[in-house]
Amino acid sequence: MAESKKEIYDIIPQKYYPKTNLVLENSNFENVISEIEKSQIKFPFIAKPDIGLRGSAVKKIHSFDELKTYHNKANFDYLIQDLIPFEKEVGIFYVRFPNEKKGKITGIVSKEFLIVEGDGISSVENLIVRNPRYALQLKILKQEYGHQLKDILMKGEKRNLVPYGNHARGAKFIDASNLISDKLTKVIDEMCQEIPEFYFGRLDVMYDNWNDLEDGKNFAIVEVNGAASEPTHIYDPKHSLFFAWRELARHITYMYKISVQNHKRGFPYLNHKEGMKEYKLHLKQSNKIVNF
Repeated sequence: MAESKKEIYDIIPQKYYPKTNLVLENSNFENVISEIEKSQIKFPFIAKPDIGLRGSAVKKIHSFDELKTYHNKANFDYLIQDLIPFEKEVGIFYVRFPNEKKGKITGIVSKEFLIVEGDGISSVENLIVRNPRYALQLKILKQEYGHQLKDILMKGEKRNLVPYGNHARGAKFIDASNLISDKLTKVIDEMCQEIPEFYFGRLDVMYDNWNDLEDGKNFAIVEVNGAASEPTHIYDPKHSLFFAWRELARHITYMYKISVQNHKRGFPYLNHKEGMKEYKLHLKQSNKIVNF
């Protein structure tokens, strides 16, 4: 399904997510600059497609020159978003049945960013190729960082090359479902109930301190993913394919039961024509972003 991130942000209380502007395809660049200044979004910030695909075309922007390059290349609507100041990220999957007053957390994934640590001798590029998972990102990292990959980091110095937790961009996903607690469930449930008719999906959340997150303090929502979202804790390397199938089946069953209950409440099912329209839009958008 093609989900507009901006439409989703618009139904989330503003206090939970960073300042975000929508830039329509073919917008006048001077108008884009004006809107950024009005909203007081500061450099560096994140630019990303309004309808995304596994982290493709997500970029940290440091200047108007970088933004102009992104803008001129983007043949899609995109978002400009304040950089979230927190360092850690988790994906929290939430489920609530429409006939129940309280929801639950069904899985948590912790994300390890693509971070290299210097030894005082090796270049950033050499540090990347030593890690087989990082090495898969070398081509795109060269495009993004150029000669900066020749930098030699001091011993112990760390550099986060991809500051967003996306599996396809080199982040490692760790199943942290053992961190599900009554305190965290209460915080997430109360927040999700502020989003109209939200019963199923994954919240990508950034934070610094787990105790603060459990207390409902010092965190921000990166994105809320709805019916098309996955329980991404299945991508922990320790899990088997059978575990992944079982978790997917469990969550699809949740979605089915929620859909049935909502249908009884008067919400129509997605018909074939609308479904095909959404599917074709998804393919069209995917081709644009993958080739960005």
